[in-house]
Amino acid sequence: MAHIVKTEPGEDAASKVLEARIYGTPLEALCGHVWIPSRDPKQLPLCDKCKEIYETYRMFNDGLNERPSE
Repeated sequence: MAHIVKTEPGEDAASKVLEARIYGTPLEALCGHVWIPSRDPKQLPLCDKCKEIYETYRMFNDGLNERPSE
């Protein structure tokens, strides 16, 4: 599964994932899953729980893109 990474305000998710791949540091997803990224997430199906949480955030926060990668 591809997960949506938890980020702090102003933090770039793509940069965070790249850094984690380089240094082997674990990341936490919106759904709570912790993992060390090693594969291209675009080749995997999106985690339903992460997607649901992201959609809920979008309802209450203006300015979020329809998909987290945008």
